Amino acid sequence: MSLWPTDQLFRTPATYPAPGFEAEGVRALFYEGLPWRGRPTRIFAWYGAPPHAPGERLPAMVLVHGGGGTAFPDWVRLWMERGYAALAMDTCGGVPSWRETPYSSPCWPRHAHSGPAGWGNFAQAHLPPEEQWAYHAVAAVVLGHSLLRSFPEVDPSRIGVTGVSWGGVLTCLAAGLDPRFAFAAPVYGCGCLGGESVGLTALAGVERAKVERWLELWDPATLLPQAAMPMLWVSGTNDLAFPLDSLQASYRLPQGARHLAIRVRMPHAHGGPGEKPPEIHALAEALCRGGAPLPVITGQGREGRQAWVTFASATPPARAELNYTRALGHWTDRFWNTAPATLEGTTVHAQLPAGTTVYFFNLFDDHDRVTSSEHVELA
Repeated sequence: MSLWPTDQLFRTPATYPAPGFEAEGVRALFYEGLPWRGRPTRIFAWYGAPPHAPGERLPAMVLVHGGGGTAFPDWVRLWMERGYAALAMDTCGGVPSWRETPYSSPCWPRHAHSGPAGWGNFAQAHLPPEEQWAYHAVAAVVLGHSLLRSFPEVDPSRIGVTGVSWGGVLTCLAAGLDPRFAFAAPVYGCGCLGGESVGLTALAGVERAKVERWLELWDPATLLPQAAMPMLWVSGTNDLAFPLDSLQASYRLPQGARHLAIRVRMPHAHGGPGEKPPEIHALAEALCRGGAPLPVITGQGREGRQAWVTFASATPPARAELNYTRALGHWTDRFWNTAPATLEGTTVHAQLPAGTTVYFFNLFDDHDRVTSSEHVELA
């Protein structure tokens, strides 16, 4: 028997007013969540749609915030400015409080119909799954998708999902659970979180048996093999919580097309770095509005210290770079170097500096959007 009640999750949830919550250009609402401890729950969300002609069907985005966050109206407006409808929900039973500075409050006020609080809740992994945060947070994402699909101005075949940090973890889980998404773009967050380099501070002091139970229930690796939609993985070489080895193990699991955008020392933050990677917008445009497809790495290899990748792209890259480290140890602590790589037709190549332990290539277009190869570890 499946853990997930998809018959409920794929139905349009009931909605309720959210008096007292106002933000320019968007509307606040609550929608029905799954029951928690025998009582009904509700999920707070912001929704917005750009101006559109009568009968027009818009592409849309589901936006999943990260740790310490809530539903952010600015994020909804960002996608509205791009011509998309968008829904951003709170996944921790909270509501925005403008007494706090957006993006900085560690604990948003809870409301009368909240489900379990986040994040991770590794220490509560012994509880029944239906009482744990991850169960309700993933349900909030999928139910938000079901709600978005019901709006007459939204084209249900052109809805993507993106999430930041813990929201990226939820995005991976939702992608494996909900095949209706047109694409998924986790930022930082991934699966395979049992490794030594994973920097989730929530693990500190938690007995190993509970961590193992949490991984068994909620690690995205449990659902990612079922994901068949295109996925874009956005992260940095030194991410504080989600190291490159976990990221690589995760992006190799889904069945669909894979795109990587890995930047050297990309900051880990919500606002600009997490919400605005230009590659996410480019993928949405390609899949939902007939835009140019993202470049694709078609092969890669190495002979001695000569490394190369091949690619397919509608337009030639503006430049290419080799990223490499000579370090070993914890992924967050490794120093990365960048050197120019040579572009020849549909091939990029470079000589690996002596002592290289890990490397990958980046291709950039005229808008500084990046396409990355897989990283390669050397003996």
